[in-house]
Amino acid sequence: MFLPFYYRQSWALVGVIGDRTSNSSEAVQDYVNHNTAEQALARREFTTVNGVDFSVSAYSEWIEGTSWVGFNVEVADGTVLDLLDDVTSWREGDRIVIASTDYSMYQAEEFTLLPCPKCTKHQVKIKEKPQFPHVGEILDGVDMRAEVGILSRNIVIQGEMEGSCYGSNMCQFFNTDTFGGHIQILKNFTSVHLSNVELKNMGQQAQKKYPLHFHLCGDVDVKGGYRSPTYVDSLSIHHCFSRCLGIHATNGLLVKDTIGYDTLGHCFFLEDGIEERNVLFHNLGLLTKPGTQLPTDRNDTMCTEIRDKVNGKYIPVPATDCKAVSTFWIANPNNHLISNAAAGSQDTGMWYLFHSMSTGDSHGLYPETKAELTPLGKFYNNRVHSNFKAGLFIDKGVKTTHANSEDPREYLCLDNNARFRPHENADPSKPRVPALIESLITFKNNDHGAWVRGGDITITNSAFADNGIGLTFASDGSFPKDEGASQTVLESLFIGESKNYGFPGGQNKYFGTGWPGNRNRTLPRNKTFPIRGFQIYDGPVHLTRSTFRNFVSTSDRYTSAIGFFMKNAWQLTPKNKVSLVKLDINVSLKVFFCKPGPWFEDCKQDGDKNAVFNDFDGSVSGYKDMLVGRLDNFLIRNPDCINVTDWNGIICKGKYAQIYVQTWNPANNTMSIVRDEYPDFPMLLRGINQNHRATFQQYQPVVMLQKDYTVHWNGKAPENIVIYLINFDKNDWIRIALCYPRDTIFQVKSDVYQRLTKVVSMVEEYTAASSIKDFLDSQAERKYFFDNSTGLLFIYLQARNERDGQSYCSSFGCERLNITATIRSEQVSNCMAEVDQKYRKTPTIISPVPLNNSVSVPCRACGTSQVIFSSDPERTYIPVQVKSLSKVEIDQGDLEAFISVSACYTQFLFNFDGLCSVLK
Repeated sequence: MFLPFYYRQSWALVGVIGDRTSNSSEAVQDYVNHNTAEQALARREFTTVNGVDFSVSAYSEWIEGTSWVGFNVEVADGTVLDLLDDVTSWREGDRIVIASTDYSMYQAEEFTLLPCPKCTKHQVKIKEKPQFPHVGEILDGVDMRAEVGILSRNIVIQGEMEGSCYGSNMCQFFNTDTFGGHIQILKNFTSVHLSNVELKNMGQQAQKKYPLHFHLCGDVDVKGGYRSPTYVDSLSIHHCFSRCLGIHATNGLLVKDTIGYDTLGHCFFLEDGIEERNVLFHNLGLLTKPGTQLPTDRNDTMCTEIRDKVNGKYIPVPATDCKAVSTFWIANPNNHLISNAAAGSQDTGMWYLFHSMSTGDSHGLYPETKAELTPLGKFYNNRVHSNFKAGLFIDKGVKTTHANSEDPREYLCLDNNARFRPHENADPSKPRVPALIESLITFKNNDHGAWVRGGDITITNSAFADNGIGLTFASDGSFPKDEGASQTVLESLFIGESKNYGFPGGQNKYFGTGWPGNRNRTLPRNKTFPIRGFQIYDGPVHLTRSTFRNFVSTSDRYTSAIGFFMKNAWQLTPKNKVSLVKLDINVSLKVFFCKPGPWFEDCKQDGDKNAVFNDFDGSVSGYKDMLVGRLDNFLIRNPDCINVTDWNGIICKGKYAQIYVQTWNPANNTMSIVRDEYPDFPMLLRGINQNHRATFQQYQPVVMLQKDYTVHWNGKAPENIVIYLINFDKNDWIRIALCYPRDTIFQVKSDVYQRLTKVVSMVEEYTAASSIKDFLDSQAERKYFFDNSTGLLFIYLQARNERDGQSYCSSFGCERLNITATIRSEQVSNCMAEVDQKYRKTPTIISPVPLNNSVSVPCRACGTSQVIFSSDPERTYIPVQVKSLSKVEIDQGDLEAFISVSACYTQFLFNFDGLCSVLK
């Protein structure tokens, strides 16, 4: 009998190979429906040659059409864990927690230690049966070993709990009692040194009621007159109801070797945006859940239902006002994060945000925090994983005004009002101070491994694995305020899908098939989500000396090593550069430009159409110094461009820049820009301000230099147009013609706009040329020509000044053209037909693709020179050829008796036995 292909039956067998007896265990579960069959579980007992009893169980089941199989090996009287460090100080009855190594933070598990006379100093035996695999090895070059923390301490401070939530303790959101104890440290103390204390059932869903709270203490280090600086050492803060540790208007505090586990709201919390010089060293935070105190703590439900501090009937928007709960919440960049692990938060592992002024109790005491201008403190050897939104997030601020009729949002809700741009002494007129993010490990984050906005920023010696998107750089995003600072990632490793296959359960939401061999695995988003390693967004960014592995598309999704921000209304600069990258053989799509469909939508946003980067050395495309762009972009095209249909891309040779166009009256047009050599292929730009109530519109196309363009509108031509020259070097030019009604009168001026001072200088008036020949012969002069037979206003856009480094504009400021038009007609200003008849040009090649430009020999210097990574600061780098480590393949359901989970972090600077990392 043949069963239909959709028949589902679960079957499992445990036996001994070669054993012909009936001494085996078999289990079968019958068909339920086309997608589901209950779990079949077979189990059999065995004894080792040394007399140790153990059991082997195997299971099989179907969940929503996907098969899940696996097996367990269990010692009869507990499970022994192999750990990295000496844990002889751990005792029978102690409680430990093992972090999730999957997408869901809810795969973190607690265990009780059993006596184990035969255990080595690197082993412990646990009482409870593990429900999930916890990775205990370095996979695909990335250290994904689970963190382990011991929760028990000799000194315990805990709140007395009721059996359920009661009174006004936000019981609409919590089933359990959330009214615990709290410890508050106030200023002018003689000394505070807290160590080896367990805080349990502490904190309240009320302001300032944290398990441990340094409240308005000022300078608590040598600067504050303390010969023995204040510290918190080896605390265990768990099952608490309002943060882990609050650092409030306190500077110079040392927090080390401390665990924050299963808490509500931001865990390690810097509060008012003025806290500086604090050192967070070797701390572990995990299972950070939403709370109610601040908008940024709240989840969707809390966000929309808590409205007592908004204005009027405003309903908060969770995605933009709330949903930012983070294990490490850093409100000022001048703090130091070293060797910490953020191992599971509802939103983000580590979030740097930038207060425009002091908030809370500090409001008004420090009128300008200058946080976004302040250089970054030390960021070294940190790990972020199992977070739903992002591992590391550097962006945004909080609203610093109370709700009113003009802005009804709640005070301290999330706000898009800050961009990180560090300068010496936080002075924008002084040189930039590049921010260095070194030895970051980020894996199994559903959305982003890291989202980093601002400049100058360098990420080095870092690893990104199994994230929805590995790394996105974003610039200021509000030109002309943005200066165009650089962002660089180098010596880093990107893994699309590792051998950490994951396991269903613990609120993992997404399952499907992936690399290798279409094997079942957990997924960062649903099965159609386009996984990307490095995502390009605006810029300029530079990706160099980095390696990509295991980016393999499936029948359901595009997966690419390099991709682009989706549904992007903003710009992408042609100065984005990729060099010396290594794309392994198991990278099916090196680059992918969007195509209409799931996630990408229609691919018709302005940034989607202008997605580009420069392949500096040919390590991506095989052709040196080429622009890689979207296949249908004819603004950048030459006749000898190379089409790559798999990428939906094109590889072209030339010199490129951008124009930034602002329009007023009207401000809601669609702009069509056409290369005169390709009149049949206009680029339609919707504009960045898609809110029709905006006072002006903005467009920012990438253009090939030394070419001719025409601009048309889908309505009346704008009365006021300002065109900025972006990424134009001295003497670079394009010729542009803008369509107007034929009786229009013009005033045309050029000037230079200084971004910082907002001073306008070098104002020059344009004069009208007598003919098109006069105009063409006067390129170096300030002339325009209006052809009233076609309605085209011709102007040269030519840079007169030098441009420095990564700046968008010249060293004097942004060169720009101002057009004021007196328009008598309301007709649509589209002159394409007239252009086609009078000004059509034959495509010509300025910079041909050399026949020998193809890179025929693989680059030996490409890719990261080292693979990553250990949480041990003394073993930060692991050589590429790792042969000395024994491997443990952890399959779905493989919970072997000797599970390699993480053990104690190797000791560094301080003796500590309370946190652990792993090595098999």
